[in-house]
Amino acid sequence: MNSQRAYPKSFSFELFPPKTEAAELALKNTVAQLRQINPSYCSVTFGAGGSTREKTFETVVSIQEGMGIACAPHISCIASTRSHIREMLDAYREQGIKRIVALRGDMPSGMLTTGELRYANELVEFIRQETGNDFHVEVAGYPEVHPQAANAEKDLLNFKRKVEAGADSAITQYFYNAEAYFRFIDDCEKQNINIPIVPGIMPITNYTQLARFSELCGADIPRWIRKRLEVFGDDRVTIRTFGIDVVSKLCRRLLEQGAPGLHFYTLNQSDATLAIWHNLGLHGNNPA
Repeated sequence: MNSQRAYPKSFSFELFPPKTEAAELALKNTVAQLRQINPSYCSVTFGAGGSTREKTFETVVSIQEGMGIACAPHISCIASTRSHIREMLDAYREQGIKRIVALRGDMPSGMLTTGELRYANELVEFIRQETGNDFHVEVAGYPEVHPQAANAEKDLLNFKRKVEAGADSAITQYFYNAEAYFRFIDDCEKQNINIPIVPGIMPITNYTQLARFSELCGADIPRWIRKRLEVFGDDRVTIRTFGIDVVSKLCRRLLEQGAPGLHFYTLNQSDATLAIWHNLGLHGNNPA
């Protein structure tokens, strides 16, 4: 973990593009609340196969221009072409966007071909070829191993390929076992991977939703947490109280052990993230 202590702390959060006018208004209120974090940036997701491409762009421009928060749009290479990706990069560059989250992405249902670029490392390499150092490029890391990886060793080598292709930093998939993150960092150090690797943090507010997400992305919910949440049933207030406590303690331990910040998966809600933030005594992007 020593390598991560050298990097400045970065606190950020993830949003997804709204689908309705009501959701758009709610998102603006969420972002206004999350400004308390004084974020380094916020990321905006990109739907499977680029299904939210235009909404992602609109959301990024709206937040960066209208609310003064730096934005990092997700760009996925699956089911896309070099030409389409080049157009997106040019459009974001024209809007003054300085950071990109480069991902392989998910294959849309019914689509049989992956597109011209198959893996995230190829996308990172393409971004560097097309734009040089115009963008800070973020990639994804998987402390508990990517669900489609053959094994942990191959997954680590896939991560290393993304870094060698030109990634500046990484955000991890969320996790609730701090040891998984610490081991991942140790393994990266052995591979001479030297970039900031910021833990992804998922607040716990809805057990059914969390279980579904975790099944899809391969994130482990420790047995003791699952058993507690199962007992709470549909008691959202108790789940939220328990979840904020558990995740706050996780975040505190990560920061104390040298993690270079936190990246909150907000699901377009601010309350739980802010409660965790205040529990940590964080102010202005720095530990109190």
